[in-house]
Amino acid sequence: MILLSDPQVARIPVQDCGEPLAEIASAPEITLDSRERDEEGAYGRVRAGVLERLRAASEKLPEGVRFLVVEGHRSSAEQARRFALYEDRLRGSGVTDPAELRRRASAFVSPVEVAPHCAGAALDLTLVDADGVELDMGGAVNGHRTGDEKYCPLDAPGLSDRARRNRDLLARNMVDAGFVNYPTEWWHWSYGDRYWALITEADSALYGPA
Repeated sequence: MILLSDPQVARIPVQDCGEPLAEIASAPEITLDSRERDEEGAYGRVRAGVLERLRAASEKLPEGVRFLVVEGHRSSAEQARRFALYEDRLRGSGVTDPAELRRRASAFVSPVEVAPHCAGAALDLTLVDADGVELDMGGAVNGHRTGDEKYCPLDAPGLSDRARRNRDLLARNMVDAGFVNYPTEWWHWSYGDRYWALITEADSALYGPA
């Protein structure tokens, strides 16, 4: 498994295509959650091309199922804050080597210099039914914050049949739209960033920090 702290990710060149950030709320078929709302409203934006792909994926969902986006863009300052907090949590559990801290922290929070969210290229999302109730995914979005790391990976063992089917539905529609998953987080999908470029063997990333 390639983590975001891997030097391979940082070596990917960026040729930003200049797409602006777009408001997720402008797509009525997609629900925007407020749990990660920030003062500037950045969480509700992604690059225009990312939103277009998400809308295309939404069209292929079964009737009565919708995407619920928890977070899109994230400022570099907020990314750095979250990374430092997670490193502090790991130190509290006995991890002291700086390289190991960085590697383990990057399983759930990207180093700021390669962060897909900072590029407006990433979406944290799940599925909801027609009443807005989240489908059973076998674990919560950002489950690592509550010690639920076991069920965070997309292919986590021990999931119920229902949770597995729902994750497969999410994955199938996102992959078909061109997104890649960060395998430690079933809810995290990106397009056009450095990690996407590495996984898809693109020559360069389409989006740098936004």
